[in-house]
Amino acid sequence: MSHTVEILSVGTELLLGSIVNSDAQALSRELSGLGLNVLYHSVVGDNPGRLRAAVELARSRADVIVTTGGLGPTCDDLTKQTLAECFGRKLVFHPECAREIRSFFARMGREMTDNNLQQAYLPEGCRVLDNAWGTAPGCAFEADGTYVVMLPGPPAECLPMFRARAMPWLARLSEGVIRSRTLRVFGLGESAVEDKLRDRMNQLQNPTLAPYAKEGEVELRITAKAETEAEADGLIAPIEAEVRGLFGDLVYGADVSGLEQVVLDGARARGLTLGTAESCTGGLIAKRITDVPGAASVFKGGVVSYHCEVKAGALGVSQALLDEKSAVCAEVAGEMARGARKILGCDLAVAVTGVAGPDPDERGNPVGLVYTALAAPDGLWVKRLNLSGPRARRDRIRNLAANHALDMARRWLAGLAPDSERAKEAEGGGAGN
Repeated sequence: MSHTVEILSVGTELLLGSIVNSDAQALSRELSGLGLNVLYHSVVGDNPGRLRAAVELARSRADVIVTTGGLGPTCDDLTKQTLAECFGRKLVFHPECAREIRSFFARMGREMTDNNLQQAYLPEGCRVLDNAWGTAPGCAFEADGTYVVMLPGPPAECLPMFRARAMPWLARLSEGVIRSRTLRVFGLGESAVEDKLRDRMNQLQNPTLAPYAKEGEVELRITAKAETEAEADGLIAPIEAEVRGLFGDLVYGADVSGLEQVVLDGARARGLTLGTAESCTGGLIAKRITDVPGAASVFKGGVVSYHCEVKAGALGVSQALLDEKSAVCAEVAGEMARGARKILGCDLAVAVTGVAGPDPDERGNPVGLVYTALAAPDGLWVKRLNLSGPRARRDRIRNLAANHALDMARRWLAGLAPDSERAKEAEGGGAGN
């Protein structure tokens, strides 16, 4: 029997948009890895009537229900009470849970209020899921062919509890595994990628292949279901090879977080350091790099030279050049990259200058005109980009410019041409559709 899952997230704050429902995303990934088919995500507020209706709907179309949220000590934490009622179970007091709750507060050096003991009441006959990351225990039980797992809402508790406590209980339902491999493509928009793959995607059943558009790039996810991980990987491998053969070096990585990770990994592998000089991106490239754990071993630093005085004073860009050609030109981008490499003492430096909008600059350069540059031990490359178009927003232009700069470094590190002309202006396109 193939088991189907509904994830039911409880919390009015989710409906109001106050927080993002990251629990459902994380749990879907974990459940798929068990070979369980997640068919539905639902969100309901802290209202017992609506929660009861959501539970009844879930049990009518799925045989595994995983809930998140509503297990805490406050009056609006009603998940346990409502699900116990739906499945005809009483809530019973668990002294061992009460001891763990008291111990948690003692370790934290905080006074425990009596309402916290509400968390020690769980459905009769359930399996208690101990919470080593917070106060609210979870639980799991089977009733009339439906498997129920209740987890706390805070992401720092939900995912580790699922992995350590709920996954072993659910593993008996697993019928094989589901594995995914995500290839990331930069340089073609989603419609162009889909056009190349449409016929092949329609042919595939196991594994499947699906494109997902991101800002300026495309993810291609290959998903296979099999009895073992090795068998699933064996199904994925030829499709991955086929995709790589079709798109070549536009595929910049598999199961990576982004271009910044690939650049850092490539520089680290070669023992090289990296720096940045940014104008219109305002430090975005440096932020993306330093968001990656371990970036300090590679990244020396960055200069946000938003004003021409800083381009000249800090990076050594020629004032005569700035006066003659403006800050938005190939020569300035090149001098920014060279200057960053010199003052930061790094092996590679990327630079960006351009007009992110919403209006043309004071010299009449249009919105979307951007130059990126790469200074390396063996030379300088500059790329001209036209990132204008119907979807040309300020944030999109900045993100695309950052992607192009990082891709230049990625290509150089991989021994590829940096997709630009050496030491002079070159035409370059955006990565949109």
